[in-house]
Amino acid sequence: MSRRVSLPAADHLFRPTAPAAPPALAPAAEPDRAPTGEQRERGPKKPSGRVRHDEKMTVYVTSDELLDIEHARLGLRRAHGLAVDRGRLVREAIAMVLADFEAHGDESALVRRLTQE
Repeated sequence: MSRRVSLPAADHLFRPTAPAAPPALAPAAEPDRAPTGEQRERGPKKPSGRVRHDEKMTVYVTSDELLDIEHARLGLRRAHGLAVDRGRLVREAIAMVLADFEAHGDESALVRRLTQE
């Protein structure tokens, strides 16, 4: 009798757990064109919140910026009872900045801050 342990194969460990959804049949948007008025009238974009995210983006921050994010996260928990992770906090902040940019364009806080450098 062998003393080796039998382990599952990698394809078993990394198998899909949900049935694959059929691809959406929406027409592809042209990347170089600005959104039409119809597309803008849908309302402000909302952050995705607590859902499974399929895309990943790596952002490097300084230790002071990371501490500021952690302080904000802990402050939200202490003062408002909101238990949010850093990812959700960052997604909310991005949604706010992009909504302000969409609404105010050249007068947005994003443009003002980026032109101060």
